[in-house]
Amino acid sequence: MDRLWAPWRIDYIMSGKPEGCIFCDKPEAGDDAANFILFRTKHSFAMLNAYPYNNGHLMVVPFRHLAGFSELTEEERCDLMGAVARAEALLVRAMSPDGMNVGANLGHCAGAGVPGHVHVHLVPRWEGDTNFMSSVGDVRVLPESLAGTYEKLRGCLLEDSAEE
Repeated sequence: MDRLWAPWRIDYIMSGKPEGCIFCDKPEAGDDAANFILFRTKHSFAMLNAYPYNNGHLMVVPFRHLAGFSELTEEERCDLMGAVARAEALLVRAMSPDGMNVGANLGHCAGAGVPGHVHVHLVPRWEGDTNFMSSVGDVRVLPESLAGTYEKLRGCLLEDSAEE
């Protein structure tokens, strides 16, 4: 029997459901690198998903804790979509994906892992990234660590700011 090791998952398995809202708590913690927050705008921020579907899986989140897009002000919605566009461009530049899934799950029954705080997922995709491991084994193999992905994306952001 072959074994697939994913030692980083034990923290998630053993931790139980955290108190509060990660999307409210992590930006207030004051340590963006430790929380994998890549950038902030006036009304939102982009962070790596700690339990990604694929390498580079980002979430763009408004700072205000609201359940849906309709609850955001027009300025917040525009800011959020601007941040989604910036995150998309960052992923394309840093990781050269062949495509990307972008979407939101509103409500627990729709698959929201953090129901009650709207957020947008960006999942880079590459030709052949769904193989027998995902299709048959119900397992996803991610070849790069979160810290490695974070450093790659932050490096591109720093290059962008140096060019401005």
